[in-house]
Amino acid sequence: QLTWSPCTTTNSEYSFSELPPHCGRNPRGWISVMTADPQPQVVVVTHPTLVAALETSKAAREQAQSLVKLIADAQTAIADGTGTKADFKLPIQKARKPFWTNLALLRGQHRRAHFKARETKALTAETRQEVDSLHLSLQNLRYEEGYLELEIAACEGFEHTYQLLPLIPVEEFLAQHPEHADSDENTLMIARINHERAEREALEQQRLELQKQKTKLTTENKKRREDLANLDQHLEKFIDASLSSFQSIFFSQGSGYLFGDK
Repeated sequence: QLTWSPCTTTNSEYSFSELPPHCGRNPRGWISVMTADPQPQVVVVTHPTLVAALETSKAAREQAQSLVKLIADAQTAIADGTGTKADFKLPIQKARKPFWTNLALLRGQHRRAHFKARETKALTAETRQEVDSLHLSLQNLRYEEGYLELEIAACEGFEHTYQLLPLIPVEEFLAQHPEHADSDENTLMIARINHERAEREALEQQRLELQKQKTKLTTENKKRREDLANLDQHLEKFIDASLSSFQSIFFSQGSGYLFGDK
């Protein structure tokens, strides 16, 4: 089974082209090792910069441990008299060179990882602001959606005035206007309302005509009443004048008979 794990072979022992046959590097800097472990190893750190820093740190630690062991062996040999400082000076210097090289490399990698983490934090903060802005926009859209749904429900449940109009039945309307037999409900309702409007306008026109006739007849009736009233006055005057003439004639003739004029 092929798993990715740091190889125990260090750069101080092999160069990149001199790695053992069972080791090989992937693009992220990890080393592929053929193992018999049925469970794959869990890789926690996957960023190339951090992986390289971990590998350098491990190599520097192993070199430091080897250097400490070499110095301890030299001190033991010098104390036992089996060796001198000159015998261990050159091996210690050779062991120090790759250690200081890896230590300097580790410092640079640590600095780059720190800067990369700072850039990642800034990018994360910027992305978080964008996500928060999008989330706020989404909340506003949901609120607007809910408001529009309430408005639509209110409009659908609104009792309009046309629903209270005393329209003629649909069957009677279709019998009078068969061209609307295939119309949908909305078009049919509009046609019925227009028909009701036309009928009411015609009735209103008739009412106005009748109102004019009524006004004319009322005026004529009033004039005739005035004429009758004047006629009554003239008739009373005529009767009074006739009575006066009759009385004057009657009394003048009656006095002659009484006094023997004839």
